[in-house]
Amino acid sequence: MNPTTLHGCWVNFFITVEKQKTYTLQFWLLCFSSYLFFASFNMIIPELPGYLTRLGGEEYKGLIISLFTLTAGLSRPFSGKLTDKVGRIPVMVFGSGVCFIIGFLYPMISSITGFFLLRLFHGFSTGFKPTGTVAYIADIVPANRRGEAMGYSGVFGTIGMASGPALGGQIAISYSLDAMFYTSSAFAILSVLILIGMKETLPKPERFSLEHVKIKRNEIFDPSAIPPSIVMLLTLFPFGVILTVMPDYSEYMGLENKGIIFTVFTLTSLCMRVFAGRASDRYGREKILLAAAVLNATSMLIIGFSTSVAMLVVGSVFYGAGVGMNSPTLFAWTTDLSDEKTRGRAFATVFIALELGIMAGALFSGWIYDNNAENFPVTFVSGAFLTIVAIIYLVGRIRKKRLMMAK
Repeated sequence: MNPTTLHGCWVNFFITVEKQKTYTLQFWLLCFSSYLFFASFNMIIPELPGYLTRLGGEEYKGLIISLFTLTAGLSRPFSGKLTDKVGRIPVMVFGSGVCFIIGFLYPMISSITGFFLLRLFHGFSTGFKPTGTVAYIADIVPANRRGEAMGYSGVFGTIGMASGPALGGQIAISYSLDAMFYTSSAFAILSVLILIGMKETLPKPERFSLEHVKIKRNEIFDPSAIPPSIVMLLTLFPFGVILTVMPDYSEYMGLENKGIIFTVFTLTSLCMRVFAGRASDRYGREKILLAAAVLNATSMLIIGFSTSVAMLVVGSVFYGAGVGMNSPTLFAWTTDLSDEKTRGRAFATVFIALELGIMAGALFSGWIYDNNAENFPVTFVSGAFLTIVAIIYLVGRIRKKRLMMAK
């Protein structure tokens, strides 16, 4: 065999191995990009209530998260359509790019109006990057490994969510808020650089045109994604409560670094994601989602009636476990139910539900809390209410499925 033929055989061998691998280099690069992206916008969250207070907007804390999620939700139909038409990569790059620019603008504002305008634009970034990411993963992973793959991807996002708040809090304490915002921008641009050079998975991407941002009524949501969207909305309500009230609650409980509790529940979520993803592949999506909802409801009760930091940590661990089981399972379920040609729209539908759940939780909890420490217990207990509704919904679906199988 001559050298040229031998070289060709080796090239074909490695190409075949790469195709057979479930988790390719592209998959791991995408995961690392997600880590950088989630760390970027999460590192500033614990410091934003104090930042808004210094601007004179203490009574508007509930809007910090709700306005962010509002534009994220509004952008989902656009990101879903662009993901299905223009490609997964351009949508992800755009989302990270917006996050990069916004980080540099926060230190320049000096008014409450300017602050909330930035929150609106910042939310736009989260409406694009995750939609493209989950669609890309669904494209490159076999159907029988979807839950596991979403779990692995979620691990990197969770590490970003876990390290971001603590890192941002420490930078703010050791240096300044401006340094924290600039670090957020640096993480965002790094996530863009990783995406450049990756192979597009959309079979026939179209050149961008204005027609792609004209959304018809039937393009706003995907009917196939309604069941996971219902569960997403109901179970993400407590997350809006956590994001809005936990910084003040942590300070009230004697924690200087307000990002520590965020780190606790996201690290717990990290430990649960891969296990939950594999379990949902084996035992079914709805059963795992039911267990997650029970954990989330329980956690809100423990947190709300905490009398010590230790008890608060226990509640946060329960919450993190529930989130870790919930997220990858919902995305895998969405992939199961969706059509390949409209997968971006299906994920966008689920993300709209995510934003609505967080926004409702943020607004409602901000209204109940009202900057009064006596209202902490009832605020967190309210976070358990919609999760209990999700439990009832899932139990009904599981029973219905069992009855159909028994016939």
